[in-house]
Amino acid sequence: MIKLSKNISLIIYYGLARHLPTQPVPGWRLGYFLRRKLLEVICPNIGNGVIVKRNCYFGKGKALDVGDRSQLGERSRIGPGVKIGDDVLMGPEVVIMTTSHSFEAVDTPIRLQPDPPQRSVEIGNDVWIGTRVTILPGVTIGRGSIIGACSVVTKDIPSMSIAVGNPARVIRKRGELGQK
Repeated sequence: MIKLSKNISLIIYYGLARHLPTQPVPGWRLGYFLRRKLLEVICPNIGNGVIVKRNCYFGKGKALDVGDRSQLGERSRIGPGVKIGDDVLMGPEVVIMTTSHSFEAVDTPIRLQPDPPQRSVEIGNDVWIGTRVTILPGVTIGRGSIIGACSVVTKDIPSMSIAVGNPARVIRKRGELGQK
């Protein structure tokens, strides 16, 4: 019965709910409500007050864990095995990858090589992920960090850091400018 309700919820989400409006377009409250309720059925580890923006893609929601009051960005793509903390802000078109491709066997096409193991991604509490950020497999982003728009996160980001660029690098810690 649980599998059936999850599959029905996935059909309703991808067929209808993901297309409903996002704030401030009329009907946005219905869109937020319906997407959140469906996500609660699809993924058992969804916190209170989660906002799922329009056209967010998370596959079958396998091992997706989202904390309280966090937002999944519009047109974002989230792989399996992602843990998102509380109060996370996510801009549009964020990509969080947990899978990849093998490519070392030069005599075998990449598409025919076995997939390497999935590497989970963890995002701490109170993180702000800017528009069009790409987070690669196996990365941890520490609590209170900010990832600048269009950054590509290839390695772990320490807590309270501001990171930007491709590849993303820490440019400073939060609060440093006010400490003179």
